[in-house]
Amino acid sequence: MTEQMAKIESRCDGCGGTLVRQVNQFIHRDQLWWDAEFSCASCGAAGCEHSGPGQAPENVRSALLAEHGPSRLCVVGPVSSLASVVKVVREVSQVSLPQARELADKLTDTGLVGTLAEMELLRTRLRSRGVTAEVRPDVGAEGRPIPS
Repeated sequence: MTEQMAKIESRCDGCGGTLVRQVNQFIHRDQLWWDAEFSCASCGAAGCEHSGPGQAPENVRSALLAEHGPSRLCVVGPVSSLASVVKVVREVSQVSLPQARELADKLTDTGLVGTLAEMELLRTRLRSRGVTAEVRPDVGAEGRPIPS
């Protein structure tokens, strides 16, 4: 399973202590999921903020990218039809056809950058359509999300 976790510290509203928020992003049932739990060791406050499918909010993505660095997905080898790539990008990112075409062109050129789970989901979906792609660390990239 592809999964990444990061911790975000903030001030606890209840006691002023340190609130630790653990965020995760992973692939489950062929979908991108994320969750967030929090706890305060000082007052015992704890709970689950979210657990379910969908694109993670920017603060969760930012924490994962800061902790683990961005990943880049690139199509390797020839692509018999760009239509397969466009279709996968549309399914995963839920963008318009022109936006999907632009992202597909990027994917077959310099690649797309995001969290490891985001890129692995795209890679898996591309592979199911006969398109070979690879995910690798992307040192120094910004890690912008695939538009949703």
